[in-house]
Amino acid sequence: QVQLVESGGGLVQPGGSLRLSCAASGSIFRLYAMDWYRQAPGQRELVATITSGGTTNYADSVKGRFTISRDNAKNTVYLQMNSLKPEDTAVYYCNTRPPVKGYWGQGTQVTVSS
Repeated sequence: QVQLVESGGGLVQPGGSLRLSCAASGSIFRLYAMDWYRQAPGQRELVATITSGGTTNYADSVKGRFTISRDNAKNTVYLQMNSLKPEDTAVYYCNTRPPVKGYWGQGTQVTVSS
């Protein structure tokens, strides 16, 4: 069983930065590809993916602004978010790839507003 706990969200002005963390339990974390999603009212979007080998992929909406990374020694996946825009406002979640229903955590709220 894997448990995922997201943290690092908050209120930030447009143009600002945040770094989200996703801490995972389980010794086989390093074998999973991991995704960051975001949920705004009415829609869920896959934001970024990182494979077990470190290959990354991004949604067009965040490409060049967000960076996903992982530290297998700490069982943690990160999402560095720069040049934030109001449309980045959402609850951010991590999950394995493919996502497992029972792994969804509480998410972390990101609000971009002046």
